[in-house]
Order: sequence, then C-alpha cells, then structure tokens
Amino acid sequence: MAEQQKGWRGTTIISVRKGGKVVIAGDGQVSLGDTVIKANARKVRALGDGSVVAGFAGSTADAFALFERLEGKLERYNGQLLRACVEMAKDWRTDRYLRRLEAMMIVVDKEVSLVLTGNGDVLESADGILAIGSGGNYALAAARALLDQDLDAEQVARKAMNIAADICVYTNNTLTVEILDTK
Repeated sequence: MAEQQKGWRGTTIISVRKGGKVVIAGDGQVSLGDTVIKANARKVRALGDGSVVAGFAGSTADAFALFERLEGKLERYNGQLLRACVEMAKDWRTDRYLRRLEAMMIVVDKEVSLVLTGNGDVLESADGILAIGSGGNYALAAARALLDQDLDAEQVARKAMNIAADICVYTNNTLTVEILDTK
C-alpha cells in the first residue's frame, strides 16, 4: 500500500503521423495510488505560435516547467523543433534543477515527431507513431496494428487510446486531441 500511495501514477500519450496530419492524443486521468484524483486533466497542448504540439506523462508541475523551457528554446532557435529539443535535452540532463523533473514529453511539428526524456534522449519515430506513459505500449501496439487500415491519423489515435484505456487502469478515455496539418 505504501508503494501505491507513493506518488502520482500514469497516463497515456500517443502521436500518430499519417495522411498529411500529425495528431497527439492524451487521456485525462490523474491518479494517486489507486485513487482517481481527476478524470479530465489536459496533458496535451499547443506551444508557442501553435506550430508545435506537446503531450506529457509524469508529474504535472514538472511537465509545465518543461513546456515553459521548451517554448523558450523554440523562441531562441526560431521555431526549429529538433534543434530546440536537442538543446533542451542537454539542459535537462545537466542542470541540477531540471534533472530532478519526472516527466517525459512527445513533441511534434509539421516535420518531425520526438520523444524527450530526462536522460537526455531525443528520439524520433521510425513509423510515425510514438507513445509514452503507463498505457503507452498498449496504445503503441494498437496504433501500429491500425496504421494500415482506412483510417486517418486522428481515428487511429483515438482508437489506440480507447484500447489502452480498456487495458491500463491509469488511463481513461477522456481525451484531449490536438492536430497539425503537415502539408
């Protein structure tokens, strides 16, 4: 029981890039141990001028601190997402304050989809799909299975999230979805 009450648990964030669109979807559940604290949290948002969308898994306060840092990097590097993410990952790994932040992020623009971690990782998707959080592997597997179907990026993301919500107790089907045109 002490382990369950130790801290905030889980979420699921997925990004799907298909057919001229890139989508990030995130569930709304915030859990503390085995209790749902909030069912409609917003873990996906547009950053800066709206040309970048990000979703987070992990501590909410830490994620908002990271969103602010990333927005600053995007300003500094004229909206170049990959460059901003590489610079932020360097800071995240070496800065004493940032190193303590417990969150992961998926960030996308019209050209690239990336996962950022506190280990200094900046990972790009090989197939247009990324997922993080406690239900991330379920959503990832579902999206990969759905990718060759006659579904658009949003439909794939929504179906994958619903599958993850049916399996992962730390994920619900109250979704926030953000979409960017990639054309």
